Amino acid sequence: MSANHNSQQHSHHDDQDGGHAPSTFKGYMTGFILSVILTVIPFWLVMGDVLKAPDTTALVILAIGAVQMIVHMIYFLHMSPRSEGGWTMLALIFTIIIVAIAMAGSLWVMYHLNTNMMPDMIHDMRNMP
Repeated sequence: MSANHNSQQHSHHDDQDGGHAPSTFKGYMTGFILSVILTVIPFWLVMGDVLKAPDTTALVILAIGAVQMIVHMIYFLHMSPRSEGGWTMLALIFTIIIVAIAMAGSLWVMYHLNTNMMPDMIHDMRNMP
């Protein structure tokens, strides 16, 4: 009876990930191959000068970086909306919001400091004893 109960717990635990378990060797190899591909593409874009506009190249690299973060979270950190009752996903969303607020605030402050700093003040500050 104990062995039957134990096997039922394992099957219930395996069903929590939605029938897809990236914690197998195949899952790790899939994640590794995707990570290598998503790393090689930006190098190719930059070194091969594939896209002529630097802004477009930067945006494509940022998008590939975001995809690579998702691959790492799924295949190596085993995050899914169903893992740990959704708490890991909630923590991730909260972290993204806090980082976005911090980055937006920092960029806002730097932009306004750059805009409102007068060139004469910078020159005077350099000549201060």
